[in-house]
Amino acid sequence: MKHHADAPKQVSERETQKILELAEKSLEVEGDFVELGCYRGDTSVQLERLLEKHGFIGKHLENGEYQPPEKRLFIYDSFEGLPRRVQQDGSAAGTEFKEGELLVTKREVVEKFKRFGLKLPIIKKGFFENLDPATDLPAKISFAFLDGDLYTSIRTSLKLVTPKLAKGATLIIHDYNNPQLQGVAKAVDEWRNSRDFQIFETCAIIMI
Repeated sequence: MKHHADAPKQVSERETQKILELAEKSLEVEGDFVELGCYRGDTSVQLERLLEKHGFIGKHLENGEYQPPEKRLFIYDSFEGLPRRVQQDGSAAGTEFKEGELLVTKREVVEKFKRFGLKLPIIKKGFFENLDPATDLPAKISFAFLDGDLYTSIRTSLKLVTPKLAKGATLIIHDYNNPQLQGVAKAVDEWRNSRDFQIFETCAIIMI
């Protein structure tokens, strides 16, 4: 099993900058932020930092109750590594994309948030097909970043978030243009119908 410290960087610095730029524009849209496939939590930390920078931090009321922020970050991962590849994923993926690879524990992600002095997002552990859209996802989504790497993960992610995307929301799917991960493009192309999108490096960006 490849340890996460040795794994390739999943999102480039330029992609991260673009993701944050679009996330900031989504602050004015109703709904929460979600990231399906958080891996080491690098992008998650940046998104939470953005939310807190703009005052979405929650507060404790005089009666002792906690009032959550108007906009929250939800992050999702199996924390068991990648699921099994299927035929649609093709055969070009390297060894780092085999079943069980890219494993990071939930504890590692939690500790990363603590090191940066950020409040914890809402963290959901489990493979995406086991998530309940009614209870595990927010009612409305203003920004979604999908980084599931494989066909089934992206197809399931799109099925989960699409009904909840608010008007004006931004949806970003990583690895759309990545030849090693052919299943991502296949899942997006099956889903998108007539939706237009732009490509930034390997990310497909769709404005709802």
